[in-house]
Formats: sequence, structure tokens, C-alpha cells
Amino acid sequence: MTNIAIFVSGNGTNCENIIHYFAPSKDVRVSLVLSNKTDSYALVRAKKAGVPTEVLSKVQFNQENILLPLLKKYQIDFIVLAGFLLLIPKYLIRVYPRKIINLHPALLPKFGGKGMWGHHVHEAIKAAGEKETGMTVHWVNGQYDAGQIIAQYKTPLSPEDTSDDIARKEHALEMKYFPKVIEETIRKRFE
Repeated sequence: MTNIAIFVSGNGTNCENIIHYFAPSKDVRVSLVLSNKTDSYALVRAKKAGVPTEVLSKVQFNQENILLPLLKKYQIDFIVLAGFLLLIPKYLIRVYPRKIINLHPALLPKFGGKGMWGHHVHEAIKAAGEKETGMTVHWVNGQYDAGQIIAQYKTPLSPEDTSDDIARKEHALEMKYFPKVIEETIRKRFE
């Protein structure tokens, strides 16, 4: 059994989708949802699904002697970032080498980096007049959105699409593909 932790900061639709996807699995279990925000709605979603939750402040998250024992308590093997806004500290990458992945709501390397999350990304895509957008799943390497790409999925855009339309189209890709990419990545990583 591979125990995964989902790190979240926001609403948690991806978190909930991942929890439901792996609920019947005999190989992968969502064992922890961790947030840096006490008001993250993802925590409510996780609790409703019976998944343990924890909250750490930014200061606590960056302290090895706090986060690592917590992950050990839940026997975490793999970490999924699903709308998590803090930069992952180097100590965590060292302890979980090629065992931390992130979802980004654009086709990296475009529209990535510090401050490029949520509506900021979709507004930038609209302003640039892009003809397509998509989602990227990548390894976490200690820099915002700069790790090796694992998978990308695209969707066409029209000039009439608003940033909200772009967000909806991209989010549909996340709901369809992100759990499958997690499952395939874990299978390849732990075979």
C-alpha cells in the first residue's frame, strides 16, 4: 500500500476528486490532507470523506523537526500538491526524492513561477491571446513550477473565451486526468 499526502491551500476540488478516485484502491490510499490555511475548504472535504487532516503554518511547514515527524506518523510514501501555494523546502525534497508531484493549471514552461496560480494564470493566458491551454503535472524540484514534466493535457481556446471560461476548460482536464497521472506515476515509481 502506498500512502499519499495531499498538500492543499484552497477549495480542494482536486483533493476531493483524488480521494474519491483512490477510495476503492487496494494499492494507494490518501492517508493525509495537509494545509497551510485553517480555512481551506479542502479540509472540510477531506473530513467528510474520512481522511485525516492537519494544518501547519508557513513557519511550521519549513521546520524539518515538525513536518517530517508528522509525515512519518501517517506513514507517507508520496506527496501530491493540489493547489498548494508554499514553496517546498529542500529538506523535504531530499527526504522524498522524486516522490513529490505538483499540478499546474497551464502548459509549462509558459505561465509558471512565483505568483502564477489560480486566476492569475488564466488571466495571463487570456491577456497573451493563447490559442490553447492545459494542465501540467511535474516533479517538484525546489523552484516554482520548474521540475521535470510528467504529463500535459491540452484544450483549445477561442478568442471569445473569458478568463473564467479558460479556468473552466482547464479545470475539466484536471478532474479527468490528474488522478490517473498520480496512479501511473506511483506505479512506475514503486514497481
